[in-house]
Amino acid sequence: SLELVIGLLAILKAGGAYLPLDPDYPEERLAYMIEDSRMALLLHAPGLRLPVPEGLATLELLAPQADPVDVPNPQVDLAPEHLAYVIYTSGSTGKPKGAGNRHVALANRLYWMQQAYELTAADRVLQKTPFSFDVSVWEFFWPLMTGAQLVVAEPGAHRDPAQLVALIEQHGISTLHFVPSMLQVFLQSPDLDGCHSLRRILCSG
Repeated sequence: SLELVIGLLAILKAGGAYLPLDPDYPEERLAYMIEDSRMALLLHAPGLRLPVPEGLATLELLAPQADPVDVPNPQVDLAPEHLAYVIYTSGSTGKPKGAGNRHVALANRLYWMQQAYELTAADRVLQKTPFSFDVSVWEFFWPLMTGAQLVVAEPGAHRDPAQLVALIEQHGISTLHFVPSMLQVFLQSPDLDGCHSLRRILCSG
């Protein structure tokens, strides 16, 4: 959603690091991630119920205002080595483990991708990876860093080739990512002839 993108940018601009919590995760897993990460603030969508421990500050992210608000950029003492985000492993071999990434590492990744693939303002990048996976990080920030357009798919769209084809055609998507297994499924879609706008398919995972 638009609010999700705004929330991520707000956290980083305020000097914080974000930890994505997928509401579809089991409550026990969410509670563990909240406790283990020692988060200071829970930013959430309206009506979303999460296992909030006593004493944890929460902030509801409302829809953006139609009229622009003139607010100066916060003056934050931020260094390249500061944490940018934390993503937890699946925990398939035990308890989930939080893997943190620093601003310098994120910037290096984004600048490398831009040097290698050269997005322009004419490009449209489809963000479809669940935000609890690390691919979502560059899907969000690479187009915004380069002036390209960011198109955010609905949750679950990454598993539906027909919906992806429709999004590509509707929005003129030029760039998107697949894990190998889903790329194979996508390439078997009968409606690929309509994806004329595609210029880059990145595959990893």
